[in-house]
Amino acid sequence: MRRPIAEADARRLLSGGPVTLVTSAYHGKNNVMPAAFVTPLSFDPPLVGVAIGPSRHSYDMIRYSEQFALNIPGRRLLHHVQYLGSISGKDVDKLELTKLPTFKALRVEAPLIEGCVAYIECGLVDALRTGDHVLFVGQVLAASADAEAFDETWLLEDDDEKPLHYLGVNRYALLGERMEARIPKPAEAERTLAGAFEEHMEMAKEEEEKRAEKGRKRGKDKPSQ
Repeated sequence: MRRPIAEADARRLLSGGPVTLVTSAYHGKNNVMPAAFVTPLSFDPPLVGVAIGPSRHSYDMIRYSEQFALNIPGRRLLHHVQYLGSISGKDVDKLELTKLPTFKALRVEAPLIEGCVAYIECGLVDALRTGDHVLFVGQVLAASADAEAFDETWLLEDDDEKPLHYLGVNRYALLGERMEARIPKPAEAERTLAGAFEEHMEMAKEEEEKRAEKGRKRGKDKPSQ
């Protein structure tokens, strides 16, 4: 079951750097491309960015339509993600070719892909040239996620509900465990810092002794003149 996410909290859907499927629509045509260069940019207004090369078909689709959607896939779409990055939307209708089911977004024309664990709908507010890519800056208009996958942050309880992460080439990964950190109390922090300093000094002393020992051995091995 999907539930809405506040626009200001959509940035948390991108925490950990999941791969996304960027969908776009223009003049009755749809397109989708995998993208790993995606990041939160601003709290207020809620802005996210996706970097796309000018040679990609999605570049023109987003530039002219001035909107896009980020679909965050899980492992069930692993092979689709890889395949969608190997073909161009200039040549084929990727969604038609792969038969991926879609549904209508709330605020943009770009379709949303069934089977993803979260979605972010964006209106384009800026496009910045960054090296050989263009950073499309989108303002979050709507966001949603599977309740089993996300609640304030990714839950990471069910492997099928975890976001997919791109490692490079054709390698992907899932996050393993969610941990909760706490800020140490002042006294604890002081003890922790003191312990770390003592450990550092002990390691430095050991390294110095090792270097001295090596020096003594070299002196013994040196032939007499």
